Amino acid sequence: MANLLVTGGAGFIGANFVHYWHAHHPDDAVVVLDALTYAGNPANLDGLTGVDLIVGDICDTALVENLLIQRQVDTIVHFAAESHVDRSITGPDAFVTTNVIGTHSLLKAARKLWLDTGTGKPHRFHHVSTDEVYGSLGPSDPAFSETTAYAPNSPYSASKAGSDHLVRAYHHTYGLEVTTSNCSNNYGPYQFPEKLIPLFLLNCLFGRNLPIYGDGMNVRDWLHVEDHCHGIEKVLQVGRPGETYNIGGGQELPNLTVIEEICATVDRAFASDPELARRFPDAPAANGQSSATLKAFVTDRAGHDRRYAIDETKARSELGYAPRRTFPEGFAQTLRWYLDNETWWRPLLEKVAAAR
Repeated sequence: MANLLVTGGAGFIGANFVHYWHAHHPDDAVVVLDALTYAGNPANLDGLTGVDLIVGDICDTALVENLLIQRQVDTIVHFAAESHVDRSITGPDAFVTTNVIGTHSLLKAARKLWLDTGTGKPHRFHHVSTDEVYGSLGPSDPAFSETTAYAPNSPYSASKAGSDHLVRAYHHTYGLEVTTSNCSNNYGPYQFPEKLIPLFLLNCLFGRNLPIYGDGMNVRDWLHVEDHCHGIEKVLQVGRPGETYNIGGGQELPNLTVIEEICATVDRAFASDPELARRFPDAPAANGQSSATLKAFVTDRAGHDRRYAIDETKARSELGYAPRRTFPEGFAQTLRWYLDNETWWRPLLEKVAAAR
């Protein structure tokens, strides 16, 4: 039986991980530490029994130390982060504070409790990071591997790169048993509706424009969040301390292709379920039109990386990891979840609208 502290566990990926871990490891104890900033949502943890949510800041080192002692934590899975690139461009300070200083706070507490005054028990500090730390690829460049040099291009990716380096340093300097995973673009249940997949999905339902940056040919690798959770599980179970593992979805797609798949899947859903037209009368699909009519090209954002691609050979060979869904399969499941959980996302839309 393990005792896990999951930081950012009320956010998108963190909450999905808590659901995944609880389902696959029901005897383990899980405590979530989350500051409940704009993307943190206690409702993401509804339906879970035996999972405690502690509202607090990872920068509060004393709080983290107390949790490690009181809950006898032997595994930290660190998701807590500011993660929206656009927000990092307009307000980078929060990204440095949470992603760099917050990660260092966790590392200090872990070192103190597990090494300096610890019991000698096996432990693991797993740090969840992003492929954006590697920078941008050209059309024919090889995919990012774990040995690709870091070249972050946004305040968000720079702050994550800094946290990655701190985690590595605490292993090599102090002997803390750490692992890091760098993932590609996640999508799936519980994603805050400012991100591309839920934003465009919901805009299709409400007949709102689908704003496409630049020419729409920026390429990303798309990873269903449950496949990501499976990858993290593999890292925790058999990953080697001190190592980094890339977790990808094997679905390298231009944004336009992703958007066209979203539109086509929404259209098929309306065609097969007449009730959707009653629920969402402003959707083009409710009126016999294609959701693709909502596409609107807008000025590209500053520093927009052209292409990301993940080489997960190491994770496949060392961990036995493999993604389980194609993007069309994963998005169809995601659309179904959003259609079935309107009571989850509608309050978030109202919250976003009120903040404008």
